[in-house]
Amino acid sequence: MDPRLDDNLRWWDERVPLHVASDFYDVAGFLGGAETLRPFELEEVGNVVGRSLAHLQCHFGLDTLSWARHGARVTGLDFSEPAVTAARELAERTEIEAEFVTADVYDAVTALGGRRFEIVYTGLGALNWLPDLERWARVVIELIEPGGVLYLSEFHPLSGIFGDDELTVENDYFAAVDGVRIDEGGTYADLGASTDHNLTLEWNHGLGETVSALLSAGLQLELLHEHEHTLFPRWPFLEPSAGGYHRMPPGRPRLPLMYSLRARAPQAA
Repeated sequence: MDPRLDDNLRWWDERVPLHVASDFYDVAGFLGGAETLRPFELEEVGNVVGRSLAHLQCHFGLDTLSWARHGARVTGLDFSEPAVTAARELAERTEIEAEFVTADVYDAVTALGGRRFEIVYTGLGALNWLPDLERWARVVIELIEPGGVLYLSEFHPLSGIFGDDELTVENDYFAAVDGVRIDEGGTYADLGASTDHNLTLEWNHGLGETVSALLSAGLQLELLHEHEHTLFPRWPFLEPSAGGYHRMPPGRPRLPLMYSLRARAPQAA
């Protein structure tokens, strides 16, 4: 693994048990039959029954296992061993058939034995942890069967330029080559949690950079949607809405807070 990401790995390893226990992830609800996929994801991916699906940067597997509940044959991959262990335990508790593998996303082709999948799924706070999107896109296309798809659902990079309290521009939109070093305790799932490993290195990849990386790798863009909702109170003035989303209140400018895209690998010659 890129040694620059060692701090990120320590950050995630420490936060896995905090996330599993948090109200944010609501594992008890999942065990009771709830799922974590958003309606627009299910609509844009379509029927997954019997289809092979690889989930990159899967954390502890809630979305991965939700796809399995919809009939997909799932494999999740994450670089955090505690996350993969928690995912396997969750699969056992729910009696859902799933495979989970520990590996850095850049090593996914080797870690997954050169297998190809009909669907590669990723996103929701995943791309900001990657220093090189062109390399990532080359990995993705090697994982997709000819004619298969990548589906990406992600937080919009535009929101990253603003501060945490108001819509004041404080950060670059374009990713710095060396990333941005952040030192913050707690976690998005439990802001007041006591934590020791608080350094991370992150990259705010613009929408154009992401799309260009996928096109350069040979994928064909089929849809790109921007959404005016997000999954957490990114700013204190966001208002909760139906489906577990958070939106701008009346009187505030409507901004893209998430986006989703589907890109297809070429058919075999």
